[in-house]
Amino acid sequence: MEERRQTHRGRGAPVTAGPEGRQIFVELGDQNFDTICLSTYRTACKLRFIQKRCNLHLIDIYNVIEAVRDTGLNAVELNASISVTRLENLVSSLFNQLSKRLPTTYTINPQESTVLLVEFLLAAIDSEPDSRLTVLSVKAMLAMLCGGKLVDKLRYVFSQVSDSSGVLVLSKFDSFLREALKLPTAVHEGPSFGYTHTLACSCFPQQKRVMLNMFLDIVASPPPCLVWLPLMHRMANVEHIYHPVSCSYCRGNGMTGFRYRCLRCRGYQLCQNCFWRGNTSGSHSNQHQMKEHSSWKSPATKLGRALSRTLGCVSSREPPHPIFPEEPTRVLNLTNIMQQNEHKNSQIIAIWFTVNFNTFMPPARLRMRADQLRYDLRRCSQVLTRQLFMCVFQVIPNRSINFDVNKQKRELIAQLECKNREILAEIKRLRTEHDAACQPSPEKGSTNPTLLAELRLLRQRKDELEQRMSSLQESRRELMVQLEGLMKLLKDEEQRQAAQAAGSSHASPSRPSPSPVRSVGTVSPQAHMYPPQDSLAGVGGDVQEAFAQGEENMQY
Repeated sequence: MEERRQTHRGRGAPVTAGPEGRQIFVELGDQNFDTICLSTYRTACKLRFIQKRCNLHLIDIYNVIEAVRDTGLNAVELNASISVTRLENLVSSLFNQLSKRLPTTYTINPQESTVLLVEFLLAAIDSEPDSRLTVLSVKAMLAMLCGGKLVDKLRYVFSQVSDSSGVLVLSKFDSFLREALKLPTAVHEGPSFGYTHTLACSCFPQQKRVMLNMFLDIVASPPPCLVWLPLMHRMANVEHIYHPVSCSYCRGNGMTGFRYRCLRCRGYQLCQNCFWRGNTSGSHSNQHQMKEHSSWKSPATKLGRALSRTLGCVSSREPPHPIFPEEPTRVLNLTNIMQQNEHKNSQIIAIWFTVNFNTFMPPARLRMRADQLRYDLRRCSQVLTRQLFMCVFQVIPNRSINFDVNKQKRELIAQLECKNREILAEIKRLRTEHDAACQPSPEKGSTNPTLLAELRLLRQRKDELEQRMSSLQESRRELMVQLEGLMKLLKDEEQRQAAQAAGSSHASPSRPSPSPVRSVGTVSPQAHMYPPQDSLAGVGGDVQEAFAQGEENMQY
C-alpha cells in the first residue's frame, strides 16, 4: 500500500488498491448479501453496509461541501486529476471534524474510517480500466455515499453538472454517471448497474432543457441506473421501524424494517429478509404482487386517514420534493474590486513604511517586512473574498451556508465541552475527598493505644455476652419442651379423673381437681426473665396460655 501511494503520490495516474483495501470487502462478504435475489435490494444493502462501516452515515452533504472547500477542491476543474495524498487529507478532515461534533457518549476512530473509505474509493476507481482519480469522481462518490437528505444531495449534484443558467449539461451528467456507477461496480453489481454510453440520454429522453425541479424528480421516479439510490435512503429511514405482526414464512415475532403484504393472498405478510431472498410458503408465489410498507398503522389510524382524505381535510398526495426556483442566484464578480484594493493597499503600505521606518530600518529589512505584510494583506483579502462569495453565491438555492457562524458554534461547543469535563473532574475529586473523609483512617486509630485496648475489651465482652445469651436461650427452649410434656400428662390425668368421677357420681361426690394453670404459673418463675414472643414459638398453645396467665398474675 505504501509503495502504491508513493508511486502515485502527487499525480493523477491510474491507481490500484493494495491488499489492505480488501478488508472491507472481506467484511462485506461475511454479511451474505449475495443470497438476496433482487439486484436493486442487493446493491442497496451492500452500499448501505459500506456507508455504515465507514461512518459516512453520520456525515451529510453540507459537511462534504465544507471539507471540499477547506481543501481547495471547489476551485479546481472537475476533470482535473488529484493525488492520493490530497484525497487522504480530504477524507481525514471529514472524520476529524465529525469526531469533534459527536457527543462524548458516541466515539469513532477517525484514522480507521479514513483508511477504509480511501481504500474503498481507490478500489472503486480501479474497477474500470484506465480510470483516473479526478475531482469529479471524489465529489460524486462522496455525495452518493454520505448521509443526509436525498434532495439535498441531488441539488448539490445538479450544481456540479449544470451551467450558469441552471440548465443540465448532458456531457457533465454523463461524466457524473460514469463516476457514480463505479460504486455498484465496486461491490460486484456492475452487470446490473454498470455504466453505458446511452445512460445519460435515457434518464431524460424527452426533455431538451432539464432544470433543477425536473432533475429532482429522480426522487420519485429514478432512472433504472440509479434506482438503488432512493432505495438505500429508504432503507436507512426504516432500519428501526417495528411492525407488530408475524412473518408468514419464518414466523418471527414482529418485523423490523420493511414489511411486504401480498395483494392476492389475504393476510399474507413477509419480513424483508424473507422477501428479498424469495422465501414463500403455502399457496403464495413469487409471482404475486406485493406492496411494500415502511411504517405500521393501526386499523383505526387507517380509517381516520381514509375519512380525512375523503372529506378533503388532508391532501391525498404530497409532492415528492419541494419546488425550488429554476434560475440560480447570480454571482458577483469581485475580481476588479480586489485588484484595485490590493493596488491601493500596496501604496498605503509603502507610504506608511517610508514615513515610519525609513529613518532607522535598513532598506533590505524594510523590503522584507513590506513583502511579508503585503502577503498577509493578500491572504486577508482572499479570506474576505471567500466570505463574500459564500454570502452572495449559494451553491444550493434558498439555503445559505454560513460557515463562519458554524465555526463559531463549534468553537463554543468545544469550550462548553471543555468546561463540562473540568466540572466533572472537580465533582469526581470532591467525591473522592468525601469518601476518604467518611472512611476511618487506620493511621488516626493507631495514634491512641488506650482507645484500641478499650475497643478490644468491649468487643470481647460483647462476644461473651452473645454466647451467654445463646446458651440461656437454648436452656430455656429445653425447659419449655419439658413443660409442654408435663402439661400433656396433666391433661390426660384430668380427663381420666373426670371420666371416673362421671361413672361414680351417685356413690361419692367428686373432688375438684387442681388447676393446672395456677400450678404452671408457680412452677417456672424464670419464664418472666425473657419475652415470650421470641422463645415460645415452637411449644404448644397450652404452655403459651399458661405463661400469659402467669404474666397477668405478676402484674397484679
